[in-house]
Amino acid sequence: MKHALLLFALKFFAVVIFVGALHSSVKAQAQFSEPSSLLWVNTYGNVKLTEKLFFDTQIHFRFQETANVPMVGQWAQFYSRQGLGYVFSKSFNATAGVVFRLNNNVNGVALNELNNTNEYRIWHQYQFAMPMQGLYVYHRIRLEHRWSKGFEKDSEYFFRNRFRYMLNIKIPINNNKLEEKTFYIAPETELIMQSGKVVGGSPLEDLRLHASFGYILNRNLIVASGLMYTFGQDLIDGTQYRQRLILRLHVYYFLDFKKLKKPSLPFEFLY
Repeated sequence: MKHALLLFALKFFAVVIFVGALHSSVKAQAQFSEPSSLLWVNTYGNVKLTEKLFFDTQIHFRFQETANVPMVGQWAQFYSRQGLGYVFSKSFNATAGVVFRLNNNVNGVALNELNNTNEYRIWHQYQFAMPMQGLYVYHRIRLEHRWSKGFEKDSEYFFRNRFRYMLNIKIPINNNKLEEKTFYIAPETELIMQSGKVVGGSPLEDLRLHASFGYILNRNLIVASGLMYTFGQDLIDGTQYRQRLILRLHVYYFLDFKKLKKPSLPFEFLY
């Protein structure tokens, strides 16, 4: 237990130091906007199809502040991620699928602009789990190939690649492992880089720091909430950085219609 906690502390503080150094370095040569406040309501579902194959379905509702109302002043995005996953072992799984995102024009609709636009993606991810005594460490690599466009009526779709790496650590509080009736905390950081003709000098799309508190009701339902801070470059001007404070509400559900002998999914693959 002592060794597991020591490793967690080393990993966590190494990430904090790296992010702090990067933030200070960037801030010295860039302009940072005032942080905006948002609310994300996220659902994550896994439907077991066979002993190894599962369907991954995620629906997100995202809201953003207005001048008078913080966090929930207006809806910003509707987000649907769907895919098929395969569990290779208790330590590794992979998933691939498509994304549809509806973006709302949150900055006010000009005469030649649309109220909203669609965005499409193809995605694939590779998740590694490292169960340890007293905690669970996850590494997730996700690649996205995305087609999006601006709100101008005559704008065309442009293509970008997205490269994402996430480190997530889940620590049970009232039990020795992640199981039913267990509270847990989950510090998490994710680096999102992008490339493409339109990216230019803005490769850092987002750096996210997220901490959540969750409860495992049973093997089929988990709820959690957390606060996330992010910063990243503006796509048009790489010297400009946005900052966001996001309250996140999560619901995770696991379904097994075939009633197979094994549980729906191993807890090693909690998001």
